Amino acid sequence: MSSDIRPDKAALLAGLMDILPASAVLTDSESLRPYECDALSAYRRLPLAVVLPDRIEQVQAILRLCARLGVAVVARGAGTGLSGGALPDEGGILLSLARFQDILEIDPKRRIARVQPGVRNLAISDAAAPHGLYYAPDPSSQIACTIGGNVAENSGGVHCLKYGLTVHNILALKVLTIDGELLEIGTGGLDAPGYDLLALMTGSEGLLGVIVEVTVRLLPIPERRQVILAAFDDIARAAEAVGRIISAGILPAGLEMMDHMAIRAAEDFVHAGYPRDAAAVLICELDGTNAEVSEHVLQVRKILLDNRATSVRTADDEAERARLWAGRKAAFPAVGRLAPDYYCMDGTIPRHALPRILTEIAGLSETFGLAVANVFHAGDGNLHPLILYDANRPGELEKAEAMGGRILELCVAAGGAITGEHGVGVEKLDQMCVQFKPAELAQFHALKAAFDPKGLLNPGKAVPTLHRCAELGAMHVHGGALPHPELERF
Repeated sequence: MSSDIRPDKAALLAGLMDILPASAVLTDSESLRPYECDALSAYRRLPLAVVLPDRIEQVQAILRLCARLGVAVVARGAGTGLSGGALPDEGGILLSLARFQDILEIDPKRRIARVQPGVRNLAISDAAAPHGLYYAPDPSSQIACTIGGNVAENSGGVHCLKYGLTVHNILALKVLTIDGELLEIGTGGLDAPGYDLLALMTGSEGLLGVIVEVTVRLLPIPERRQVILAAFDDIARAAEAVGRIISAGILPAGLEMMDHMAIRAAEDFVHAGYPRDAAAVLICELDGTNAEVSEHVLQVRKILLDNRATSVRTADDEAERARLWAGRKAAFPAVGRLAPDYYCMDGTIPRHALPRILTEIAGLSETFGLAVANVFHAGDGNLHPLILYDANRPGELEKAEAMGGRILELCVAAGGAITGEHGVGVEKLDQMCVQFKPAELAQFHALKAAFDPKGLLNPGKAVPTLHRCAELGAMHVHGGALPHPELERF
C-alpha cells in the first residue's frame, strides 16, 4: 500500500523548484509514467513528482524539505529491481539518482574504487580493467543496474558463490538520512570500530537512508578462467552433482543450473550452444592460477561424468566462455518470449535440498496449472523459478502470486530464506510474516524508527506491519481472530 501521507502539493512543488531547475522536477503524468514501476511491472503507481538532482547538496535539501512537510521519499536507481522496491508512493516523491554517474577514484594500489550511486555495475569493472582489476558481484542485469541499487538490495550474481554478495565487496558508504545528515559508514580498512552499520545499510532497501557514494573492493583479474558445460537427462542428478562438487573441496567461481524450458528459451534467444534436448545443464566456472584451474577441471569433469552427465564440454576460448555465460545471463528476457508475462521468484535453500524442492516446484506447477522455467545459482542454493502466466486472463496474476508464495514457503520450511538477492520490496511482505517471528519483526521496526522516525523513506516496503502479519495468521489459523495481543500495538 502507499503511505497515508497527503502533503500540501503546492508547497512541495514550490520547495522543489527552489532547489532544482524546472527540468529536473517532473510532474505531468506522461513524464511520470516511465517511473511508475521497477522490473516487477505487475505493480504500478504514479508519484506526486519525480526529482532528478545531480549534487549531494540538492539531495540534502530535498530530504530536508520532505522531512519538514511529511512527504514520503522513494529512492530509485536504474529500476531493474524485481521485488517492487522502487515502486513509487502516490503521496510522495520519487528521488532518481540516475545523474550521479561519476567514478570518483580508482586506486589500484589499495584496490578500491569510489563511485557515485548511479554508476552501472559493469562500468566499474570496465574502468578497473586497465589496472588488471575488476568488481566481482555481477547480477544478470549488470549492463544496466547501478551500484546504489546493488547496495540497497545486496545484489549477488553468477559469481557470488566464490566472491560473495555486495555486502562482501564494499568497504564504505556515504548515506543521507531523511533529515539530510551525511553519514560516513565503514572505512578503507578491513574493520571499523563500533556496530557494523555497513552491513546494516546493505540490503536495507532504501528504508534507512539514501546512498550517495560507495567505496567498493576490487580484485585482481584471475590468471585463467575456464567454463564447463554439463548436460543431464535428469534434473535431480544435476542437482546432486552440485553438492558433490562442493563436497570435493572445490569452490567454483560460478555454478549455475537451468532446466529444459529455460535451456530452450536461452538457446533460441542467444544461440549459446546449449544442448536443446537436455533436462538440465550445469555451467561451472573455475578460476585461479593456470595449474590450479587445470587440476580442478579434471576433478569436476570426473564428478560430472560419475554423476551420469550425458555430455561435458569445456569452453575452448574466451569467446566461447563469454557465449556460454551470455545464455545464462539472458535467461530472464529469453523466458519472456514464452508467455505474455512471467513472475520471477527469488528464494534460497540449502544445497542438499535442491532435488526435493525442484520436485515440489514441479508438483506446484501441475496443481496451479502454470508452467515454470527454473534458472538458479545452484552453488549457493539461490532459486529463480519463473512462473509463466497471462495477465490478460482474469485471475492468472493472482494465481501466479499464490504459487510464488507457496514456493517461498517451501524454501523457509527447507531451512532457507524468502530472498537471496532480489529483496522483499512489496512482493514478499506476506512471506516475511512466515520467515520471522513477531519479536524479530518488532526489532526491524525499531531499527527503522531509529533512522527514520516518521517512516518517510520507502514506506510500506520490506518489513510488514505486525498487524498485517496478525491478519494473515488469523486468516489462515484463527478465522479472523487476532492471534497475538502484542501485535495490536502495530
